[in-house]
Amino acid sequence: GGQGEDGTLQALFDLSGVRYTGTGPLGSGLAMDKDLSKRLFRDNGVQTAGWLMAPASASEVQSALGFPVVVKPSKQGSTVGLTLVRDGGGLQAAIDEAFRYDDEVMLEQFIAGRELTVGILGNEALPIGEIIPKHELYDYECKYTKGMAVEEFPARLDSATAARVQEQAQRGFKALKLRGYARIDFRLDDSGGCFCLEANTLPGMTELSLIPQAALAAGISFPELCERIVQLAITEGRT
Repeated sequence: GGQGEDGTLQALFDLSGVRYTGTGPLGSGLAMDKDLSKRLFRDNGVQTAGWLMAPASASEVQSALGFPVVVKPSKQGSTVGLTLVRDGGGLQAAIDEAFRYDDEVMLEQFIAGRELTVGILGNEALPIGEIIPKHELYDYECKYTKGMAVEEFPARLDSATAARVQEQAQRGFKALKLRGYARIDFRLDDSGGCFCLEANTLPGMTELSLIPQAALAAGISFPELCERIVQLAITEGRT
């Protein structure tokens, strides 16, 4: 998460001539805005869960999406302000909570299933990772509390499913005009449908973060990963 703040910084860097790696301000802005992201995903053949933008009544949600739904700020990261709403009774309180963090709120169909993440490095999709959280959602506590989630690289998927998810991640990367590297997150339901959740344009880059774990599964060491990210920026003219 955190694409909004990072995107703003990148825009400032562009204006000031400071060199940087990764996606520029346009792609960061598109990835930051979940409504725009999902529109671009849908228009470019990337499957994504159905959604509405608040305000919306419980009857409208039931008709268009069904319950449960995920209510979240449209331009936030790290699952801040996010609530899983199981029925109409909790809908308005969740919307009000999300509005504390943003001026736009998304109501998204909840996809039950496995949490997958795909790192993109240049034009290459790295091995898929699976995140197994202690909670039903990979929420703030699971992301930032030790022992609240297990991460497996590579994910235990058959080759056809893995190839399909990686292809969807590459499509999503291109749809949002991302560059250099990024992480694309998915839900895989019980019938094998993969639904793109969002793109992270500046994912964590400690050695234990998700992109470095994916790179290591592909035989790319952490120093080599950093070097390749820099080389991609040089090739694309940002350093």
